Amino acid sequence: MIDTRKLGQGEVRVGAIALGAMAFAGWYDTRDDEGGVLAIHRALDAGITLIDTAEAYGNGKSEGLVGRAVRDRRDRAVVATKASKGSPAYLREAVDRSLKHLGLDHIDLYYLHRVDPDVPIEESVGAMASMVQAGKVRAIGLSEAGPVTIRRAHATHPIAALQTEYSLLQRDPERDLLPVTRSLGITFVAYSPLHRGLLTGKIRTPADLPAGDWRSQVPRFQGANLAANVARLQPLEEMAARKGVATSSVALAWILRKGDDLVPLVGMGRPENVERNLEALRVPLDEADMAALDVAFPIGCAAGLRYPESMTASLGREAPPMGK
Repeated sequence: MIDTRKLGQGEVRVGAIALGAMAFAGWYDTRDDEGGVLAIHRALDAGITLIDTAEAYGNGKSEGLVGRAVRDRRDRAVVATKASKGSPAYLREAVDRSLKHLGLDHIDLYYLHRVDPDVPIEESVGAMASMVQAGKVRAIGLSEAGPVTIRRAHATHPIAALQTEYSLLQRDPERDLLPVTRSLGITFVAYSPLHRGLLTGKIRTPADLPAGDWRSQVPRFQGANLAANVARLQPLEEMAARKGVATSSVALAWILRKGDDLVPLVGMGRPENVERNLEALRVPLDEADMAALDVAFPIGCAAGLRYPESMTASLGREAPPMGK
């Protein structure tokens, strides 16, 4: 069994690595429903307890598979899902839809997937707090929220987790988000810790992406940007070779060493992916290794935007003030 980390300010603890179920909706290459269910079973057996999905992943398809996978081992799973909009009316309907998709009587961690540009965060979190009181939700989270919004949300109801992109190639949260979450006791769930596969070293050119893969729309996976990002991987690949492990394992181990309040969220659509990612827990990174990686991957080092330009406005958004 793997080490555990505290989830927010409560007593719930989760495995040091979390399983992301976005791939169950077919976002990356092909979907393998049975493989996804088996992956969750293997993860739970290993102590990976935080299972993360969202209604937006296949309009409930991913939620359905997660629910199916955890139903007979509910006591071991900490199930997280997300609502796409922030209006109280929408949230009240969305939580019931998610519960129906999951086939469960409660959600352990319910996120606001993106901050709604038209709704004060106090209204969104207030509606979610009522779900906690009703027993539908155990804890509340935010995803891609700005630092001021996080503080406002936490003042309305305790926020257990912030989910935001964080990796060797995306260290911006160290500037303004991690200081806030740490001051408030909020767990930082780092999504895309392998930078959508870039940090595995297996994507060298655009041709390495399957046809129809949405990453082909992401600037960091295009042309000169991709070439520059691949070239930057050399120190990581060399360190992994010296230690006899996968480059992805070193990248995940770096996050795990950054603090006990961080939980990397890794896509694991098949059982073999679970086995591969467990290796990160056994990678010895000393202070010299950590310093070398910090130097090789400084904040802002990646070439290109991390999302298509049409999606960037929703990243790190601050909510409108009350009364507007």
